[in-house]
Amino acid sequence: MSANNETQSSSLNSLKWIIAIALLVVAIGGNHYYTEEVSVLYRAIAVVVLVALAGFFASTTTKGRTFLSFAKESRTEVRKVVWPSRQEATQTTLIVIVATVIVALILWGLDGILVRVVGFLTGLEI
Repeated sequence: MSANNETQSSSLNSLKWIIAIALLVVAIGGNHYYTEEVSVLYRAIAVVVLVALAGFFASTTTKGRTFLSFAKESRTEVRKVVWPSRQEATQTTLIVIVATVIVALILWGLDGILVRVVGFLTGLEI
């Protein structure tokens, strides 16, 4: 009995995915096909409605429910994050900029030295 249920569930999930993909294809194709005849507002509304319907069908599948559960858990974890203050973010950004400039100057200097050494050794002056 369980194997029969899994087969029906799998085929129903496949059908839902096919419907979701078909709705997305219709949204893209219709938006492209009716570029001249229909105003942008109506095409945008139609695309939003079709994408929402595709999302609904996709969310009712097994993988869709798993994704929604993951998204809810991720949102919960993001709420637990301690975000830096504006001052901390500014100071960290300035430290990164200064460190980048220092490393860039060091690499520029090394490049200049290496060009002169290689030019001296090969006899080719640039």
